[in-house]
Amino acid sequence: MMAASLLRRDKKATAAHLKADLNRTDNCAGARQLQELLDTVLNPETPATDTEALDWCKCLIAGGDGFDEFCKTVRSYDNATLCGLVWTANFVAYRCRTCGISPCMSLCAECFNNGDHTGHDFNMFRSQAGGACDCGDSNVMRESGFCRRHRLKTGENVPSVPRELLLMSEMVLPRFIISVIQYLREGYTEPDSGSERDLQKVLQQLEPQISFLEELTKMGGAMRTVLTKILTNQQTFKDLSMGQEGSPYAKQNYEKYLSALKNSGLVSVEEKALPASAESPAGEEEATGALASSGEEDPDGGQALGQRKRVKLSSTTKDTSIMDSLKHKCFLEELLFWTIKYEFPQKMVTFLLNMLPDQDYKITFTKTFVQHYAFIMKTLMKSHESDTMSNRIVHISVQLFSNEELARHVTEECQLLDVMVTVLLYMMESCLVKSELQDEEKSRHVVVNCGEALLKNNTYWPLVSDFINILSHQSVAKKFLEDHSLLMLWMSFVSFFQGMNLNKREMNEHVEFESQTYYAAFAAELEACAQPMWGLLTHCKVKETQEYTKTVVRYCLEALQLWFDAIGFVDEPAPNQVTFHLPLHRYYAMFLSKAVKCQGLDLDSLLPDQEMLMKIMVHPLQIQASLSEIHSNMWVRNGLQIKGQAMTYVQSHFCNSMIDPDIYLLQVCASRLDPDYFISSVFERFKVVDLLTMASVHQNALLDSEQERPMLEGALTFLVILTSLRLHLGMTDDEILRSEMVSQLCMNDRTHSSLLDLIPENPNPKSGIVPGSCSFEEMLSAVADFKAPVFEPGGSMQQGMYTPKAEVWEKEFDPIMVVLRTVYRRDVQSAMDRYAAFLKQSGIHTGNPWPPYKERSPLHPSYKGLVQLLHCKTLHIVIFTLLYKIWMDHQNMSEHVLCMVLYLIELGLDNQDQEHKEEEEPCIEEHCHDSWFPGTSLLSNLHHVINFVRVRVPETAPEVKREPPPSTSTEATSFGPNLREAQVFSLVAERRRKFQEIINRSSTEASAQVVRPKSSSTRWVPPGTPPQLVTEILEVRESMLSLLIKLHQKLSAKQNSLPAAAGGGPADAGRHTHGDGITAIERILTKAAGRSRHSQRSIQEICGKVCPPVPPKKSSPADKKTLDKEERRTRARERQQKLLAEFASRQKSFMETAMDVESPDGEAAMDLGLTELMDSEILYDCVICGQSGPSTEDRPTGLVVLLQASSVLGHRCKTGEAKKLPTSDEEHIYAADTCGVAHDLRLALMQRFFRESSCLQSVSIGWDGGVYVQTCGHTLHIDCHKSYMESLRNDQVLQGFSVDKGEFTCPLCRQFANSVIPCRPGPGLEAGAWHCPSNKKPSVLVKEVEDLQGLMAPFPVRTLILYRSPTVSNLSKEMELVIKDIKNTTQKKYMDYGKNPGSPDNDFLFMYSVARTNLELELVHRGGHLCSGGASGAAKRSCLNQLFQVLATHMRLYSIDSAYNPWTRLTQVTKSQGPEVDRREVAMLFRDVPSLLIIFVLTMPQPLRKEHFTCVVKMLYNLQFVQALAALSAQFSPEERQAWSMSGTPKKVKDDQYLHSLRHSLRKEPLTNRTLSPSPRLSSSVWSPQSIEFSLRQFCLPYLRIASLLQHHLYGDVLTECLVRPSATLSVVYSSPIPSASCLEWPGVSAFQLVTQWCEEMKGLPETQTLLVQDPQWGAPRLLQLPDNYNILFQYYHRKACSACQKVPKDPALCLVCGTFVCLKGPCCKQQGTCECVLHSQHCGAATGIFLLINASVIIIIRGHRFCLWGSVYLDAHGEEDRDLRRGKPLFLCAERYRVLEQQWVSHTFDHINKRWGPHYNGL
Repeated sequence: MMAASLLRRDKKATAAHLKADLNRTDNCAGARQLQELLDTVLNPETPATDTEALDWCKCLIAGGDGFDEFCKTVRSYDNATLCGLVWTANFVAYRCRTCGISPCMSLCAECFNNGDHTGHDFNMFRSQAGGACDCGDSNVMRESGFCRRHRLKTGENVPSVPRELLLMSEMVLPRFIISVIQYLREGYTEPDSGSERDLQKVLQQLEPQISFLEELTKMGGAMRTVLTKILTNQQTFKDLSMGQEGSPYAKQNYEKYLSALKNSGLVSVEEKALPASAESPAGEEEATGALASSGEEDPDGGQALGQRKRVKLSSTTKDTSIMDSLKHKCFLEELLFWTIKYEFPQKMVTFLLNMLPDQDYKITFTKTFVQHYAFIMKTLMKSHESDTMSNRIVHISVQLFSNEELARHVTEECQLLDVMVTVLLYMMESCLVKSELQDEEKSRHVVVNCGEALLKNNTYWPLVSDFINILSHQSVAKKFLEDHSLLMLWMSFVSFFQGMNLNKREMNEHVEFESQTYYAAFAAELEACAQPMWGLLTHCKVKETQEYTKTVVRYCLEALQLWFDAIGFVDEPAPNQVTFHLPLHRYYAMFLSKAVKCQGLDLDSLLPDQEMLMKIMVHPLQIQASLSEIHSNMWVRNGLQIKGQAMTYVQSHFCNSMIDPDIYLLQVCASRLDPDYFISSVFERFKVVDLLTMASVHQNALLDSEQERPMLEGALTFLVILTSLRLHLGMTDDEILRSEMVSQLCMNDRTHSSLLDLIPENPNPKSGIVPGSCSFEEMLSAVADFKAPVFEPGGSMQQGMYTPKAEVWEKEFDPIMVVLRTVYRRDVQSAMDRYAAFLKQSGIHTGNPWPPYKERSPLHPSYKGLVQLLHCKTLHIVIFTLLYKIWMDHQNMSEHVLCMVLYLIELGLDNQDQEHKEEEEPCIEEHCHDSWFPGTSLLSNLHHVINFVRVRVPETAPEVKREPPPSTSTEATSFGPNLREAQVFSLVAERRRKFQEIINRSSTEASAQVVRPKSSSTRWVPPGTPPQLVTEILEVRESMLSLLIKLHQKLSAKQNSLPAAAGGGPADAGRHTHGDGITAIERILTKAAGRSRHSQRSIQEICGKVCPPVPPKKSSPADKKTLDKEERRTRARERQQKLLAEFASRQKSFMETAMDVESPDGEAAMDLGLTELMDSEILYDCVICGQSGPSTEDRPTGLVVLLQASSVLGHRCKTGEAKKLPTSDEEHIYAADTCGVAHDLRLALMQRFFRESSCLQSVSIGWDGGVYVQTCGHTLHIDCHKSYMESLRNDQVLQGFSVDKGEFTCPLCRQFANSVIPCRPGPGLEAGAWHCPSNKKPSVLVKEVEDLQGLMAPFPVRTLILYRSPTVSNLSKEMELVIKDIKNTTQKKYMDYGKNPGSPDNDFLFMYSVARTNLELELVHRGGHLCSGGASGAAKRSCLNQLFQVLATHMRLYSIDSAYNPWTRLTQVTKSQGPEVDRREVAMLFRDVPSLLIIFVLTMPQPLRKEHFTCVVKMLYNLQFVQALAALSAQFSPEERQAWSMSGTPKKVKDDQYLHSLRHSLRKEPLTNRTLSPSPRLSSSVWSPQSIEFSLRQFCLPYLRIASLLQHHLYGDVLTECLVRPSATLSVVYSSPIPSASCLEWPGVSAFQLVTQWCEEMKGLPETQTLLVQDPQWGAPRLLQLPDNYNILFQYYHRKACSACQKVPKDPALCLVCGTFVCLKGPCCKQQGTCECVLHSQHCGAATGIFLLINASVIIIIRGHRFCLWGSVYLDAHGEEDRDLRRGKPLFLCAERYRVLEQQWVSHTFDHINKRWGPHYNGL
């Protein structure tokens, strides 16, 4: 037992020992030892979870070295020239169309970034099914696109692998692989075996083994070669597959494998050879019962709704062995077999794909894959996880079949095409049902059932996608087209889809269950039929491929003939049925088109006989008629889905495979069939034959009267499209692209991507430029102008749009193409409106224009026959009838009908029929027609006068009353289209019998000398007809020309309206191109006159004798009616205008009052109650009850406000520069230099040295998480507001805000708000008293201020109210509530800065800081200075006044410690108290001056007299100035300090004295002894007086600005206009000549003493310099600076790991304020149920967060408990967003959008501008 002893030894030592043994020349002993060891280690009976075996294998393969070192060594011999990196779903990869040869080419990010793709057409995409990198593979992509690493043929300079390195691998791996296979065999159970089936579990246990195999493949080329040898070696497989002799386990294991094969319906080939005696009878039965329907196939088929019995076909396949035989000869084959059985586990797929860079492996694997192809698809059909499985299959197949070389090889060797087509047939045969088209009983045709899972879930997709993929290779496609039996099979496959998803019109009640199967049907036709067709067509472009086309056309016709026979079709389609799916027709049409267009084939040689053409025409025509019926609401009982089908049929992805071929086929039929027959068929299909009568009343058996008009419009529009569309009749690809583009742009302005999407794909594949055709981009710039993305102030962000150029509107707008391409009818209207707007703007036409007539490109000679349609008598009779009816105002005529009729006439005039063959008309024709018109030429028929017409009318019709003119009554013949069915086409039988003898095809005649043969005058009346029909004769005496002229008069409403020119020569044609009906008629008459002298004469005659139209006698009441109608209409229009004008003016005044956002005037007016202060009482309007009145104690009025916490101020930096977002590991962002951090540090430092309460009054908080208050300016009674909130609470349909949190929208302007600030009752004081300046001395004022501070009076009430109740008033209650709201707005941590939270001192600090925050923010909004018109007109709606009153009321509850009032220290020299207790007051020079100002103002009785306010400001300015000096001097170097204190120059600046005195006092300080590094910003080498003056000013400015703002709000003073100069009333005017020191005013105390006293206070403090207020200036708040190219940011962050869990998050996001990387919705970073983005928004922005979602390129805003999608700041080259990176085009920063985002952040307007908010429930 050698193995046992080996097992006991150390693994590494054993491995080394064995390797040495094996390297000897005589190595059989070593080999034996190794085999024995492996027998024990890899014993298949040990469970797979035992990792011991794996460790042994690793050690043995490494041969005694560490496994990692071994990997490194093997990698160094990597000779692969392909990248081959395999990825799974959701991986980000790239595709470059410029470099790709195959459309499926893809690159990994690394290869893409290392290659040069500048200027290429590439995009980034998220892989759906997985894929592999093609870099280095010249079969799939051009070498120019390879990356640096794979461009060099690496393999050439890699040393060859030493034999001993991989020796052990060659010995060990075969055993390892068979052990894996044995585990797979062992673990597999059949789905129906009854036992618990858990394949996932087996796979989980095998995870380490398969991962190990995957690891091996990543070691590079050398190891892959070894693996390939093992996997493909047949001998090894033979030896190992059965297992060892005598091992019962192995034998049983092998049996399992065989039974798995059998159960899969597969027989191995040997068994096939046995005599199949037992099976033959069954086989025969199957063949005979070809259509036996098998119910047992689908046990639950009966219950499924609307499911019909399945039909089983006899096997149509060529070779049954394709479907059911398999033989495995090597490991690879069995591995693939199990991969399929286990439904493609991801790890296995990755392993098999990782091996692909090895060429030998690739070929063998591809063959194996093809061999298993049928089995794969069978498994897929049974699978429950068909989606995942589909993706994995395609993941593999796309790697194999995209390579033309390989595809051709397997096509030749393994019959790939046969396999695919057979498998497709097999797949579809599983879900066939009997077709119900035509005659359901007799039909032998079968179609796929669209309700089956196979179609509904697109299970066939992988197969079809592979098929399309291989057909894209020319060599393979040619094989397909040459193989006739394959083509026949394919046609039978296509015919399974012919006529699927049949719709039957519901006539009685609405359908109960709307089936949605049409999605499946359209998808199936597009993917399974149309895509392969386009693939084949791309290879039929040149003359040499004519034969292919002929073959396909031949088989198409055969298949069509078979289909007609199978459904039992004769010549009439079944009524009320329509299918949109005719793939055989479309194959035929597209190959015909290609043959004529590209291959120069003669059309007639490819067309069948006339009878077949008549059949082919029926179903496409049926679809066109049904479209019209659906839009006329005749199918309304079939539910919405039928509309969906009609839309999908013309939608951009389908139209070129559906409606275009159908219309082309109809054009071909029309050009070859008798035109009269064709036209009458059209009107018959559209069911409007009965309408085409001269009589004013008719009966229509088929349509309701409201459906007649749309159906007639539909029929005429269809004829116009048919005769004018040239898509397949001679337009070049460029012209087609241009007309598609123009029609889409005319409907609406489009973004680049939507335009790409809307233009049908196949005739012009947009990917890659077809040689000789104009590219998409060039064409786009030729027809459209780019409108760059713009911003509307409302915040709606436009994308970059393309809009048609003016000349396009003028010359190329083609309404017919627009009608053909619109999915929604409203788009046609939209195009017409835009056209009208253009004409109005350019002054061409001001009225309501008609669709312009567009000249057509010439017809291809093969289709000249189409022109006959316009020159056939039937059409002329219809045109004449309709012109007459419109002139006579018959019902159901419309402008659209006239428009189309005129269009047809004009088309006829423009397309003359070259051969005038009037003489050749056979004589039978004459019976029918000469009575109406002499010939077929439209030009000559135009002026032919028709005198009498016989009509059939109901007895009740007005025509019956008149006497017939005696002269003609006898010969007059009957007139047809109005007759009942039998009369109209009474010779249906004859039409069937002989095409040439369709005598009665139009049955319309005029009275002429010819008497009609008796046979046709049988009167057949359907039973139960309403009134009896009688024949009457109408006197008409008109020609088409005379009717046109009369219509012209009628339209222009005046006689002789035609300009004389019409009679004369051709007028200026340009004038007639655009305009309404009048212009159109003029244009036609001009053309007619120009083309024929006869017409010209007729026109002149008619114009000469024309008189107002007098319709036959009955007309008088009708006339009156129309007159009344007109008059009523004009009156209504006037009323409407009036109303509209009134609305507009109301709206305007509302906008002016309520929404005055940015108008500079009325600045103070919005400051509620400032201008009105002069009145004795301020009046407020309540926007709820509408009453106006003062705010009183008992019924206070409040101002609608939004309170929000804000950290905007805290994010300011010293410089105004934005910080850069890091895009590499080296870059970082430090937050230490922000305003918020600086203030926190300062407060903490103070708390170390000074008394708590004093510290809390020396600084402001609220830089982070301060409360900002804004208002829309509307007021309401507080009790009204309460009832409003109640009603909101009861109203459950609220979106976007939470009433429970007090949120609401302003009842008037709908702005978001969450609180109401009460307004103080208006002071009845004479405003002048406390407004006027006084001349008191400073010392007096100082004293008065001091006294006022002692008067901590309660809230002042107006003295007039004597009867005030002692209870608390409503007003003060509300005030307290507001304070509560303010406190609740921000988080606790932003309010408690003291040692003991919630203390009065803390509260006091918080209160005055709210005021400070609002003042500072207003400054920021003004752009940092006081000039009006800053960032936004913030002041116009300021509520600071009200806020101050509330805060003042509240703060007066706290008294200031009078013993140590800062005011006294500010204005008096106090006797120095002895050495202080250790906690002392904060030194004056350390205090924050603006905070003191706000404290003084808020704690003094309101309203404060202005003189007192000014006094406070002046005193504090002194302090500010001294602080500035102190801070400056701290920056001097010792020498400079010396120089300044000595400077005794005669020209002493006032500054110098102060500086001097300050020097003196600071001289004794330890401060001087320190070497202080001058701050870098002011490190000028020498301080000149100028630079000092400048620095002092900069230092004092922030304080002065705050003071001015405060004064502005309290007293309504106008702010000064200049940048640097604060308000003049402060007597601190900074104009350049006055030095800052000259503004100091001392309060009657020696300045020197005061300053000395202040300096004394700082004695003995270690941190003096840090505590001195450093430069108080802060830059504007900025968001981070983003990189210009999105890719830089994306590549760094989308792979970055989350700091919490070290995994790459699924949805990474970035905070744009501070650059923090967070997981959106990531469960790893949740804390107490709150996800990371929400947490971060609270921490960083006090509940406002701005996040960029890396994988979606969009920005989301979190505001409190709500969030919204803001949009994207990255746009592509065409100014479009790419949300979710779906298109993957390169994106660039749009600076303008980013500025808007930043501005909304700074101005706190997210809530107002973005409308779509939703709750996030802490889940972001």
